[in-house]
Amino acid sequence: MEQDIASQVVGLGGATDFSLWKLFLRADFVVKFVIILLIACSIFSWALIFDKFKLFKNINSSIEDFEKKFWKAKSAENFNNSLPANSKDPAILIFKSAMAELLKTKRQSSTVQVARVGRILEIAADTEMKKIEKNFTFLATVGSTAPFIGLFGTVWGIMNSFQSIAISRNTSLAIVAPGIAEALFATALGLLAAIPAVVAYNKFNNDSQKYFSRIENFSKRFLSII
Repeated sequence: MEQDIASQVVGLGGATDFSLWKLFLRADFVVKFVIILLIACSIFSWALIFDKFKLFKNINSSIEDFEKKFWKAKSAENFNNSLPANSKDPAILIFKSAMAELLKTKRQSSTVQVARVGRILEIAADTEMKKIEKNFTFLATVGSTAPFIGLFGTVWGIMNSFQSIAISRNTSLAIVAPGIAEALFATALGLLAAIPAVVAYNKFNNDSQKYFSRIENFSKRFLSII
């Protein structure tokens, strides 16, 4: 019996090579498509994770500096004039929008000013929040669907393995193992893509809520001094 299995293993040749590249090459067309899709999702997810990590690091640092300089300034108008004109920082853009409306309604009553500036603050904050949360949906989608896509590839690969077993009428481990390994590779990639995406989505979603909570608090304090 052992000699039969050994002879089968020798006959399989490359099928005994369980390197990731060989598993991919031996896989069925559908399984290959699943693997390529999951790798692409994983690469884009990691690129997005690094981009958002850098973004939150910058804006969390800049809002600290922004608030300190604002409360030390002699007036809101002087502070507004000292800000860079082409800044892409969310806090600065929101404040500039509010100041533009405040200067526009300078001759109107304080009640009208507060109402209009408050509305502009809400609109500007919502616009900046959408920019910051751009592609969050992609991370959530990868996190929730990647394991199922990988499972689909696994099920498809196992079905092909069973068909091969039925055709060859041989259930030895040397025949079954390569096909099962190829199938499970898809599940492993699905988990590899999903886990970082879920962790990153939860972290960045929490970071964005904290950031805009600070923006909201600043907006209320700004409106109170108008």
